[in-house]
Amino acid sequence: MYPGAHDPDRAAVIMAGSGETVTYGELEARSCRLAQVWHEAGLRRGDHVAILLENHPRYFEVVWAALRSGLYYTPINCHLTADEVAYVVEDCGARSVVTSRAQIDAAHSFRVELPLMMDGAGPGWLDYESRLDAQPPGPRRDEPCGQGMFYSSGTTGRPKGIVFPLPGRAVTDDDPMVRPDGPLGLHPDCVYLLPAPLYHTSPVVTGTLCHRHGGTVVVMEKWEAAACLDTIERYRVDVAQFVPTMFVRLLTLPEDVRDAADVSSLRRVSHAAAPCPVAVKRKMIDWWGPIIWEFYAGSENVGSTMISSEEWLEHPGSVGLPRFCTVHICDDGFDLLPVGEIGTVWFDTPGASMAYHGDPDKTAEGRSPQGWYTMGDVGYLDDDGYLYLTDRKSFTIISGGVNIYPREAEDILIGHDAVLDVAVIGVPDDDLGEAAKAIVQLVEPAAASDRLAAELLTWCRDRLARYKCPRTLDFVDELPRHDTGKLYKRLLRDRYWGERDSRIV
Repeated sequence: MYPGAHDPDRAAVIMAGSGETVTYGELEARSCRLAQVWHEAGLRRGDHVAILLENHPRYFEVVWAALRSGLYYTPINCHLTADEVAYVVEDCGARSVVTSRAQIDAAHSFRVELPLMMDGAGPGWLDYESRLDAQPPGPRRDEPCGQGMFYSSGTTGRPKGIVFPLPGRAVTDDDPMVRPDGPLGLHPDCVYLLPAPLYHTSPVVTGTLCHRHGGTVVVMEKWEAAACLDTIERYRVDVAQFVPTMFVRLLTLPEDVRDAADVSSLRRVSHAAAPCPVAVKRKMIDWWGPIIWEFYAGSENVGSTMISSEEWLEHPGSVGLPRFCTVHICDDGFDLLPVGEIGTVWFDTPGASMAYHGDPDKTAEGRSPQGWYTMGDVGYLDDDGYLYLTDRKSFTIISGGVNIYPREAEDILIGHDAVLDVAVIGVPDDDLGEAAKAIVQLVEPAAASDRLAAELLTWCRDRLARYKCPRTLDFVDELPRHDTGKLYKRLLRDRYWGERDSRIV
């Protein structure tokens, strides 16, 4: 299904704050017009376009125009600097960019064949609305299906585009991802909440899947915990997707605010993008009930796992069982490790095919001699085949020859009432090479003190083997997190390592 196949008067998109609504009829007509604009400009199947927009009411019409034109679309993080934006535009080979007047500062440093700007065109840009108005609203006769080409978040280096072969079908053909019993809980009458930025893979892809089902996507203009609860109640949201840092922010709301929130409409909540601390997830299940599902996957789409609340309570900390694939845990020599031993997580997924755009070396690094794929994570399997992640391979601290996986200490520290966010990294140590350090963001920043630092270190040592615990602790006003919840440990590392060589990359 696609927008034109649904009730034209039904809401396809609702902006949570303003209430602005885009109907399926409007989404269909506008996306068809933009597809005509691109075709008239000479864009053909396999060409690239880029989207530099905030969570905008017209975001999805741009995505659907690319999907119905056989084009690759690349959403760009609108918080990047102008130079970073220019890098992505140039690297993906975008022939057209769609942006808004709000993004004009970041949009000034590059030129493309067809630069389109919403909400009033700035210098060097074509007016988006007038270009669309000049085109007929109906679909083109030929509508090959396009696809997203997403960039990694760059938490461990410069972002890389992740490219897949284009689907060999028309946009009007059935999508194999659309199933009435799908794990996301989408259905024709669903009201699906997207509280995250649309430039991230999961929100924008799941939003288009919701449209294929015929549901309504409620988009938060900006994440804010109390506003999220209000949005769930006001629009009777029944399906939603979050990242773990959002759970943490929700749980730090005053108890009376949480108790007053009506979340009874929720039927299925999913979370992904980053590991969720055990204590946080347990509190969310206690609050919202056993409706929370977790996914482990990535923009690379080379494998995934899934776990329900009931399963998680039996296997706390797990990210679930493999879906449509086999998970292998291997040492650095690609030999299989036994149950319970930590190693690199590899996916054996029939039919998987991806590459990092313009980077054959990085593509090769993600493949094993057996043809399996990895996303760079380490973990282990239990006796029942459930996967547990211990950390990113690149975040592993090697201290005196011993591997330390920061997530273990992070999950302990986040359980302290004073801690809002935490990262554990390796810092230079003349004796051990690296030593673990905790970087902590407090619920009340003014509470930072040597006494509290000592208390937090003791809290960790009382609950975890001493060698796994940070030796030192620093307080910061805010940790550098991506809007999707991923932590930029590279930026933290640089503060302590400077020009020194490091095993942390």
